[in-house]
Amino acid sequence: MKIKAIRSWFAQANAYATEVYNAPYRAAIARAKRDEDDLFMMLVFSELMGVPNPASYYTLELQPLLLERFHEWHQRMGMEHSPLDHFRCC
Repeated sequence: MKIKAIRSWFAQANAYATEVYNAPYRAAIARAKRDEDDLFMMLVFSELMGVPNPASYYTLELQPLLLERFHEWHQRMGMEHSPLDHFRCC
């Protein structure tokens, strides 16, 4: 019983230490992830916007999965309306 309590305490201390260590970097990590996602969206939809993309064959099947996030992405990129003529999301 005592060993379980010690292991539980160490697990809680480890979780707390991890949280305290990661807290200052959480915003930077989230920003880096968002920038990476934005680049990925650009790669997936670049062919539709007229930008030649050598990987379009591989990214074509991802477009239906990312259409739900397309509206948020194009607004974050500074485009008020969808840059695609045949696709209206706003």
